[in-house]
Amino acid sequence: MVIKVFLASSSGSTAIKKKQQDVLGFLEALKVDYAPLDIACNEDNRMWMRENVPVEKKPTNGIPLPPQIFNEESYCGDYETFFDAKEDNAVYAFLGLPPPPGSKEAKEAFILENLPVENGTIVNGTNDAEDEENLEAEEENLDDDTLKASVKEEEAQEEVEDEEAKPRETPCSGPS
Repeated sequence: MVIKVFLASSSGSTAIKKKQQDVLGFLEALKVDYAPLDIACNEDNRMWMRENVPVEKKPTNGIPLPPQIFNEESYCGDYETFFDAKEDNAVYAFLGLPPPPGSKEAKEAFILENLPVENGTIVNGTNDAEDEENLEAEEENLDDDTLKASVKEEEAQEEVEDEEAKPRETPCSGPS
């Protein structure tokens, strides 16, 4: 899946330029594959974007401003909804992508998937200590290599400390 970001390369608005840079910079930081599509130089891109932004998301004048974000043909949102998702640590959900293992978003999704639900409402009917153990076990599965490396590092440090704590034998200087 490729994320499409509709941009205006020759926008006279510094606000639009900053919003476009913010979206692209954040996607690059997350290593999300995306395709920047210029609406200023390509009439086909401009028409496709205008036709595919949902009516309820268009401004009162009917012309959506860049950046507009799509996952293939599916509309994700504009800058404001992207910003809200970024603030809520829900960018992958906003983009319609699975969060990478070990990410905060993946851990939150795991918690939500494993909580009991009654009539559409999350119910905390389980033991909090048990939930914490389950979450820790899942985090261990997600970060198994990191955990193993950390344990080995701690064991090596303990061995060094043990060696330093042992009394040192000094060679005999002979009979006195």
